[in-house]
Amino acid sequence: MQIQDILKVALEKNASDIIITGWTKPSLKVNWDIYFFDDLEIISKEESKQIVLSIMNESQKIKFLHDLELDFSIELKWYSRFRVNAFVQKDWYSLVFRPIKTEIPEFDSLKLPEVIKKFTTKKNWLVLITGSVWSWKTTTLASLIWEINNNQSKHIITVEDPIEFVYKNKKSIIEQREVWTHTLTYDNWLKYALRQAPDVILIWEMRDLETFRLALRAAETWNLVFATLHTSGAARTVSRIIDMFPWDEKDKIRQQLSESLLWVVWQQLLKTSDWKWRVVASEVLVNSSSVANMIRKDQTHQIPNAIETWKENWMITMKSSIENLFWKWLIDEESYNYNLSLLDKFN
Repeated sequence: MQIQDILKVALEKNASDIIITGWTKPSLKVNWDIYFFDDLEIISKEESKQIVLSIMNESQKIKFLHDLELDFSIELKWYSRFRVNAFVQKDWYSLVFRPIKTEIPEFDSLKLPEVIKKFTTKKNWLVLITGSVWSWKTTTLASLIWEINNNQSKHIITVEDPIEFVYKNKKSIIEQREVWTHTLTYDNWLKYALRQAPDVILIWEMRDLETFRLALRAAETWNLVFATLHTSGAARTVSRIIDMFPWDEKDKIRQQLSESLLWVVWQQLLKTSDWKWRVVASEVLVNSSSVANMIRKDQTHQIPNAIETWKENWMITMKSSIENLFWKWLIDEESYNYNLSLLDKFN
């Protein structure tokens, strides 16, 4: 069976990931469980290397053999795009594919809190979508960019690693750039993006201090900036950003965040009641005057109480989001109790 055949089967079975590695059979991850292709042969070390290199272009091969790991994307024509991570482990080579839907999801189809759609009409703000690796952050951002594209005339510039959803211009102009393919680094891209007359900037992932500095600068200069971050908890996100900076910059960063940070959304994926799909639970932090004051005064530990207290101001706690999914019968009682218990330990 060829790689493309394995990918087609994965799409038919609605797999979230496809794993190809040496000394085992190809496998799929469906609803968090691993299923092997029992009718296929175990992949040898040499075969694993050949498979990995066979789906890369020459520049990708050079970078992969130098760095021993690589993120990139491929397209299975007429079927889907896939985000791919290639890496070396122990005695063989490995690939993990993640399907990317060719159709960009409409915001309403994701069952996200309606307040999140309000992000798309703002200016000169930073909006952070946070969560674990598999929490639909990219999907949420894609739906928001698509919402702008459908309803507003804007110049949107993105930097991605790799490009996942592919947009077509409607009312807006969308320019997508991929790290290493169209620009060398996030920092390099963002410096020049500010000179390219953007209205909306999308940063696939905030990775270092310089990216944060430039993103805040972009938000201060009348750009709406969307970005993702691997954090859990809206309040922890703010604390983590501040903690990344050296002590002599912390006061300045607190001031900038208090003025430019508009929203923080923390997302988790939960199994649906029928265990056939997933649904998003979201915590939403709005940078109200009281929250901004907490950030300025280094009192971020009080933010969780602010989210709980100011729910009527569009803020949503993760607990209330999980409860809402349960009362709508989107998750079952077992999932409800399990996730609330995790949340108690987390807090």
